[in-house]
Amino acid sequence: MTPRVREILGWYGSDNPGTLTNLARLLNHGRLGGTGKLVILPVDQGFEHGPARSFAPNPAAYDPRYHFELAVEAGCSAYAAPLGFIEAGARDFAGDVPLILKLSNKDLLADEKDPRQAMTGSIEDALRLGCIGIGFTIYPGSEQRLEMYEQLRSLASEAKRSGLLVVIWSYPRGSSLSKEGETAIDVTAYAAHLAAQMGAHLVKVKLPSAHLEQAAAKKVYEAQKVAIETLPDRVRHVVQATFDGRRVVIFSGGPATTDDQVLGESRAIRDGGGFGSIIGRNSFQRPRAAAVDLLRRIMAIHAGDA
Repeated sequence: MTPRVREILGWYGSDNPGTLTNLARLLNHGRLGGTGKLVILPVDQGFEHGPARSFAPNPAAYDPRYHFELAVEAGCSAYAAPLGFIEAGARDFAGDVPLILKLSNKDLLADEKDPRQAMTGSIEDALRLGCIGIGFTIYPGSEQRLEMYEQLRSLASEAKRSGLLVVIWSYPRGSSLSKEGETAIDVTAYAAHLAAQMGAHLVKVKLPSAHLEQAAAKKVYEAQKVAIETLPDRVRHVVQATFDGRRVVIFSGGPATTDDQVLGESRAIRDGGGFGSIIGRNSFQRPRAAAVDLLRRIMAIHAGDA
């Protein structure tokens, strides 16, 4: 147990020993174990975007076991996925990599201006499959958001009683936001703060742009001269908004792009004090050897070795 891991565990003083043990398992696993940094492989895209859009670029990824193997070979901190994918490999890969069960998901078979997610797994499923935690998505900005907040509060309470971590995907979306506003710095920082307020151990947000969506917030950012010009500045502000860095904040990679862009974003996360990356399509849509290489290069950046 490194001093950094002990420090992070100390931020979660209200949690029981079971939850803290699972947080320690996460922080001590993989190539980044002990550093306080994380690289997590999430594969909920098959449910969220459809199988062809997710896996046709690398057909080996249609097989759920492929993602377990990728996470293990690359040395990821954890693997997160919906119920079906976790069930398909949990026995064969038991103990090889910490698992996070994504409890809520939605499909793209209907156009929703104000989206919400369905419950597709349970706390009981997470315990049965040996997961260290649960994942749940909220959409700040959606007209359905308050219902999701209440649902999350109930789930988070049950998860913590059961010794599980709570990982919140906080993705602003809905009719009250412009498309640009979904990743605006004021909205992203607000979304991260909301997730922390609702009991998240880990908060997952998208990398923010310099756009300011809310007029009232824009006045404050400008009057207080909040630094948002560069991506490290914006990462630093999101971390600050998440209990001044006393909650673990990781940033998602988004659609598949070039190695240089992914690595540049990873450096910005590191330089801004982020806790790591959660990289899905930018890993499993590449051939396996290339994915392992990219993930390890991202880990080296977060470890301060590159």
